[in-house]
Amino acid sequence: MLPEKVSVLIPTFNNEALLPDLLDDVKWADEIVVVDSFSTDQTVAICQARGARILQRRYTVSAEQKNWAIPQCTYEWIFAVDSDERVPLALQAEIQALLANGIPNDVDAFRVARRNFFLGHWMRTMSLYPDYQVRLFRKSVCRFEEKAVHAHMQVPGKVLTLQTPLDHYATPMLSKQINVLDRYSTYKAGELYAQGKRFRWHNVLIRPLAVLLYMFLWQGGFREGFRGFFVAFHTAAYVFFTHAKLWELEWRDGKRR
Repeated sequence: MLPEKVSVLIPTFNNEALLPDLLDDVKWADEIVVVDSFSTDQTVAICQARGARILQRRYTVSAEQKNWAIPQCTYEWIFAVDSDERVPLALQAEIQALLANGIPNDVDAFRVARRNFFLGHWMRTMSLYPDYQVRLFRKSVCRFEEKAVHAHMQVPGKVLTLQTPLDHYATPMLSKQINVLDRYSTYKAGELYAQGKRFRWHNVLIRPLAVLLYMFLWQGGFREGFRGFFVAFHTAAYVFFTHAKLWELEWRDGKRR
């Protein structure tokens, strides 16, 4: 098997504080492609100084942004990574070894476990680990689902698992977490409405509480202390606001009084 080259794909928007470390982590790549949503800070300048190729496009949703950029990458293999993630040395070495040795034709992608860190703490409970993500994939056959939130990679062929995890550092600012909650619940409500789903009372009265108790007690979130409670509450609030906004969409269209 012949050695493979790889393009690293990084979506960005005003990530100047995060990018230097990430760009150092992927400097071994044959190409770094940044798809930027017209940042107003030094994001683009930092990426250009490190030799990255810049694509710019107005942001809609994450999956659409990445699917637009994928065909514009030069090489068949793409390693997609977000600006708030880090690629440990062991993972860098593992990917480089795979590419150097060649990859079988029946393998279309590799998934990687992700260690999620919140307020400096590795979150091991509540399904936050191993949190597998498909991140190394063939350009010619793989695309993200057409979903507004939490879209998965669609892979027609075999998916193998890398041995070393990727590290994800969620923003330590609670105010930003709340902004993310507002944005994602809006996206999800619109997606549900477009699918013909309709508001049900139990989704705002019972389901959020059930999610909170399930994550914090049954899935062991209490072992993470306040961080565990915050993540469980944040997820429950996401469920509540998603369905409350679904009610709002119906009201705006005259389907609710």
